[in-house]
Amino acid sequence: MPVWDDLVGQGRVQAQLAAAARDADSLVTAISDGTPVPAASKMTHAWLFTGPPGSGRATAARAFAAALQCVSPDRALGGEPGCGFCDGCHTTVIGTHADVEIVRTDLLSIGVKETRSLVRRAQLSPAVGRWQVIVLEDADRLTEGAGNVLLKAVEEPAPRTVWLLCAPSLEDVLPTIRSRCRHLTLRTPSVEAVADLLVRRDGVEPEAAAAASRATQGHIGRARRLATDAAARSRRTAVLRLPLRVDDVGGCLKAAQELVDAAAEDAKQVAEEVDGKETEELRAALGAGAGAGSRMPRGTAGVMKELEDRQKRRRTRTQRDSLDLALTDLTGFYRDVLALQLGSGLAIANEEIRPDLDRIARASGPERTLRRIEAIIACRTALDRNVAPLLAVEAMTMALRAG
Repeated sequence: MPVWDDLVGQGRVQAQLAAAARDADSLVTAISDGTPVPAASKMTHAWLFTGPPGSGRATAARAFAAALQCVSPDRALGGEPGCGFCDGCHTTVIGTHADVEIVRTDLLSIGVKETRSLVRRAQLSPAVGRWQVIVLEDADRLTEGAGNVLLKAVEEPAPRTVWLLCAPSLEDVLPTIRSRCRHLTLRTPSVEAVADLLVRRDGVEPEAAAAASRATQGHIGRARRLATDAAARSRRTAVLRLPLRVDDVGGCLKAAQELVDAAAEDAKQVAEEVDGKETEELRAALGAGAGAGSRMPRGTAGVMKELEDRQKRRRTRTQRDSLDLALTDLTGFYRDVLALQLGSGLAIANEEIRPDLDRIARASGPERTLRRIEAIIACRTALDRNVAPLLAVEAMTMALRAG
């Protein structure tokens, strides 16, 4: 299966990347054979993939990385790079290729220290592959200092190093960096295309795939989670009941507390799964005895404190992401209400709760619905500015009640 098959609804982007991969293949072959390098090429050393959440930015970057490392013998016969079967493609896709570094963060930001490590790696020649490829899936989380460190590497790239940066929009990346990258914009794929992918790739039943795709409005990752995770469906159902529970102040405060508690529980579950294992592995590496109460070697307190700080930041990120997902579902609820109020004829995302949507639509007008959507957006902005989650969500639920 070609590496492009998981790139849903992005025909134009796929064509551009395939053309660049062909030129990159010709370039490396010319260098290896000592033949003249082609004068014109669609290949460049730095790429920036932008698009809304769920559009497949990271998928596109990984597919391109695999095509750059493709070693299929069919290339010599005119075949496209990115066969999906050769060792270069397979190891890149599963994340084990020696010359492909895939960077994603479960923290709030990517700092200078981590970025300098990437820059040092970028200066190396490929060990076994055709290119040294660095995929930075969360380029929007680079701190300003980290962005300035990355800028130097993008300005003066090594001969066979390629940077693939992913971010929601151009504004999320420093102007000096984006001006040195070739920019590709991805769009939200259609509901039908996402449903087809879930059936074809994940073996989801067509009815469940269609419902999940419709509910998430083309967000690939969230659609897959809804279709395959009963707990995710249960949490979403609870979130969609919130607009029906804000008839009085007590209901608003209780709903806000439950929403924040659910996000905190998600963060706790992730911590229980990961933190203990990380701590024990580090203790073993530092030479401590077995068991949490065993004595640590002298001089290792700073290392343990650094791990604890990292785990705390990860819990904060997990809680914030869980809240943001709930707020996205709430926005979809009121989007459906607005569509009914305006008689727009748009497909309803939450068809399974159509009676509740009709009830809210009849009880208010489009102006109040728009104010409620603005209240959700204001809550997301407040969370981004590190406002206490409970305070931000309580303010939102009170605004939803007021309309």
